[in-house]
Amino acid sequence: MNLSLLPAEEKNRIELDKQAAYAVWQVKNGKAGYELFSLEAGKLTVENECEFFKQSVEKYKRKMGVQ
Repeated sequence: MNLSLLPAEEKNRIELDKQAAYAVWQVKNGKAGYELFSLEAGKLTVENECEFFKQSVEKYKRKMGVQ
């Protein structure tokens, strides 16, 4: 599947999901503290983007075993 053909909203969701996965990875590996999650979420200005990011963080925390 060619990601460049997706609508802009879907591309943005994929990017937010990747950012959430990276943030959880950073915390798991001691590269950052838990405050990173709220810092990254605070950068998002659109409410549904912020909520999607938080949901993705929770998903990756479960998958990576981060409390």
